[in-house]
Amino acid sequence: MARILILEDSADLRSMLQARLEIEGFEVAAASSGADALRLMARAPAEVILTDLFMPDKDGLETIVEMRARYPNTAIVAMSGWQSSQGVDYLKVARDIGAAHAVRKPFRLAEVVRIVRQLVSGAGGSRGTASA
Repeated sequence: MARILILEDSADLRSMLQARLEIEGFEVAAASSGADALRLMARAPAEVILTDLFMPDKDGLETIVEMRARYPNTAIVAMSGWQSSQGVDYLKVARDIGAAHAVRKPFRLAEVVRIVRQLVSGAGGSRGTASA
């Protein structure tokens, strides 16, 4: 059974993702901050990390860089609904620094499950595509 780590500061979204992924048969851990996610990974590494990009404490971009350095074989999926007023595509930045996939919020849970299944099976590659 593949282990998935959800890093999301919204308790509602974190709970929905966790419940759906557990129904799909995955072992799921969840954290609300980058620091918590790093502690969970040190105890029991995940095969896939789903991370929000904008959170208090340690943002998702910082977390992606750190996770990529510590756990190079773990696939990372960046999630964000935030739009930059300067035109910066933070989901593209996340892919450029190591996320395998990026999904724009709001998304369908089925889309995230599909991406996680691809990554767990090895079909997702090290770099994926963004979903609008």
